[in-house]
Amino acid sequence: MKLNRVLLIILIILNIVVLLGQLWPEGAPPFARVINIAFLILSLAYFIYTITGKK
Repeated sequence: MKLNRVLLIILIILNIVVLLGQLWPEGAPPFARVINIAFLILSLAYFIYTITGKK
């Protein structure tokens, strides 16, 4: 349960960075591409983990 909460907090923070980069491209940090890719990979991994069931 605690691991899910930590993963969700990380994904929310990454999501905020990605969203800000889309809304304000001039203010995006130089590492924005890496954050976008990390967010997509982590989100996909979390969704697969959630769908397959955690027992």
